[in-house]
Amino acid sequence: MISSKTSSISYGAGTTSNLQARYVGADLAAPRQRVRATSTVIVATTAGGIAGPLLTTPAGHLATALHLPELTGLFLLSTVAFTLAALTLLVWLRPDPLLLARTLPAASDEDTPAHARSRFGPGLPAGVVVLVLSQLVMAAVTTMTPIHMHAHGFGTAASGLVIALHTGSMHLPSPLAGRLVDRFGATAMSAVTAGTLLAAGAVAALAPGHSFTLIALALVLLGVGWSFGLVTGTAIVTDSTPLATRAKVQGLVDVALAIAGAVGGLASGVVVAITSYPVLAVLCGALASVAAPAAIVAARKRSMRAWPM
Repeated sequence: MISSKTSSISYGAGTTSNLQARYVGADLAAPRQRVRATSTVIVATTAGGIAGPLLTTPAGHLATALHLPELTGLFLLSTVAFTLAALTLLVWLRPDPLLLARTLPAASDEDTPAHARSRFGPGLPAGVVVLVLSQLVMAAVTTMTPIHMHAHGFGTAASGLVIALHTGSMHLPSPLAGRLVDRFGATAMSAVTAGTLLAAGAVAALAPGHSFTLIALALVLLGVGWSFGLVTGTAIVTDSTPLATRAKVQGLVDVALAIAGAVGGLASGVVVAITSYPVLAVLCGALASVAAPAAIVAARKRSMRAWPM
């Protein structure tokens, strides 16, 4: 069970860094290509996201060989990986995409929504709601799933495989999510996000504790719903924020995401201790359904601003 918790902690740290990287893809993209650019960055993290949970046991052997506690293995690997990533960005990410974007002529923003050129758009709160709820629900259910599986006789390898499948489903659908947002709009995709996360909660709640297949299916749906929510919410936030303050707003949004993930992880344990894992899954699914009405309300506000009476 401790190994499962450690896997979840390392997985959460990696997810946070991946979230912060996604905005870079949109800095130099044309307004109509921002969503696809963001989703490309997200999907690029797939290999590490899937491999990480599967390395729990080998990393433990490495730590033991170095005369360190077994559970420090994942943190050793993470330290090396983050250091290499930082050096890569420091050496090759030149010039800085955001600084370069700020030097481009203003005419390049012709296709940018009018509300995003000089002030925050009415969609910004809805984008934050979609992102925060997706993160909170995902963190809550994911944190307790390995512990739930351990309580029903599954070992670290089984829970690691489920987390790997979940992580893959978080990143692989990102290009599809980008295309769907471009085609159908963020409002419609907010409803799809809510529906997918609700379905994930329902499957997790109804899955027997001994059913690896249904638990894995629930975590895959959870990952897909999170992916839809991340791409959709990021698109709304980016389009609702002027370039001059975009980095600051994106940073604040990611702080909210980090808090949501922490709250979800901590509260999930309390909820399961008081009730059960199925109750947690149902509550999370119901909470996720709030994303759709929030986006619809924001869309109506945008329409009212665009067509004043």
